[in-house]
Amino acid sequence: MVRSISAFLLLLLITRILGKQTLSNMNFHDFVTAVIMGAIAANLAFNEKMEVIHLLISLVVFTGTSYMLSKWNLKSRKMRLLAEGSPTVLIEGSKVLEDNLAKNKMTLDSLNQALRQKEVFDINEVEYALLEVNGQISVMKKKQFRTVTMQDMNQTKDVKERLPVEMIMDGQLLKENINLNDVSEVQLLKQLKSNKKQVSDVFYAVIGSNGKLYIDYYKDQLQHPVDVE
Repeated sequence: MVRSISAFLLLLLITRILGKQTLSNMNFHDFVTAVIMGAIAANLAFNEKMEVIHLLISLVVFTGTSYMLSKWNLKSRKMRLLAEGSPTVLIEGSKVLEDNLAKNKMTLDSLNQALRQKEVFDINEVEYALLEVNGQISVMKKKQFRTVTMQDMNQTKDVKERLPVEMIMDGQLLKENINLNDVSEVQLLKQLKSNKKQVSDVFYAVIGSNGKLYIDYYKDQLQHPVDVE
């Protein structure tokens, strides 16, 4: 009983240390961490042949490793891509990308099921569908199949939409994205300069599906940034 309660409390503590990301969006890194922690906690609770101190050392080591990896992921996009992977486009312009489906070991049946869960029963309604790193499907419907908003009612011209293009992330210029999407790097730098900012001051910059540039700086001058527990 003592070992079981201790295992539960330790897992609860470890989850708090590793953060809410582990609970909400489980990627490769989080999945591996959860499996290892669960196995060690189970041994701690039920396997009396194993020394408690050895299991505690294992928990500390794997918790520290996972915590440090999470910190590296925040600082390095390359490390983040290596540990977590990147989204995959499955549908573009209502066309299913068969190679991307096969690469992710996904069948048409499972794709259609995921689309139905997003209330999409006709692939012809889909402009883009992406498989996220947590295994969920994100869908962008074509304009004519979306719920109308006030902004849509006030829009005077039809703007061709595309997937958002990330230009800056974590203070680093994503040159590959810029080159592949034929985006003007000069224009971006010019706008930053006009705001007396540099690339290193930018937390995130993206050209949205409507072609407009969105920039979020590290220091947003918010009066009360709060994380509500």
